[in-house]
Amino acid sequence: MNRTYLFELLGELEGMPADEVKATVSTETDGACKLICEGPGYVVMELPEEKVDDINNRLALTHEMGRFIGFIESDDLSVFENLELPEGTFAIRHLRYKGLNAEVDSQKIIRSVGAILSKHNDVDLKHPDILIRILISDRISAYIIDKTFNADLLRERKVSERPFFSPISLHPKYARALINLTGVKRGGTVLDPFCGTGGIVIEAASMGMKAVASDFDPEMVAGTRENMDFYKLRIADFETIDISDIPERFSEIDAIACDPPYGRSTKTGGENIDSIYKRALDAFPKVLTPTGKAGVVLPHVFQTDSMKLECMYVQYVHGTLSRHYHIFKN
Repeated sequence: MNRTYLFELLGELEGMPADEVKATVSTETDGACKLICEGPGYVVMELPEEKVDDINNRLALTHEMGRFIGFIESDDLSVFENLELPEGTFAIRHLRYKGLNAEVDSQKIIRSVGAILSKHNDVDLKHPDILIRILISDRISAYIIDKTFNADLLRERKVSERPFFSPISLHPKYARALINLTGVKRGGTVLDPFCGTGGIVIEAASMGMKAVASDFDPEMVAGTRENMDFYKLRIADFETIDISDIPERFSEIDAIACDPPYGRSTKTGGENIDSIYKRALDAFPKVLTPTGKAGVVLPHVFQTDSMKLECMYVQYVHGTLSRHYHIFKN
């Protein structure tokens, strides 16, 4: 059975949270979904109800998702008149996304909606069975919260918690989002050819993918294996190898996701980093399947004739350093 769901997004990395939702929903439903609309801080999609858990277990840049009730006007709450809630008590919470629609009186809406729904269900503000969210953005929307993303799971795998780590490693939520944006299916093969401390392969394996790691530095490959063992995750394959040589070792890879080296402390063997990036992007199409994509984090915009840049997202880190999340396709 198909239902319409609203995904309430984290307010960071403009465009990336919404695109992660759309890519993940499409991947997990084999395209059996429909984008209804999107706006600041939300995406509304129609999708098979039985796929909700699989989708929620992958997403990294979504705060919560729930059954979409509809868009409302502050003086027109008719969408609630015929709404049948499940049995149990309810409460209503509101969220205003980045101060939008500041003139909207959220408390007035909550009181009015509560008066309508309390005709059939009791209110319990502390421990409700049903939680309804009023999201104030460019429009006012309402939904019944089904899933709240468990950020604690990613905190447990954050960089400083690993036995082998580097402080410049990607946060697990961005590593996971990068993988999701490639559209790789559960059970597919994900290669990180700059595996570093293993953050990306950790997330790939935790989402049910075959995680493959390589690096030119044997210490990094060993550290990645140590971290995978620490989290009791399986590494499908690994190799110590230069980036240009990966086509001789790997093939039929469904997705590449990587955070190549950059910065003064990076080990590059004296090679210019842009030269490394070019060699990498020349090698990627040779190991990917025809429909495979590569998610690559770089310190600046980088284009190549080897692959087509599908989209890019910018994250300010500090000083002059920004991360540019590139999604390339063959």
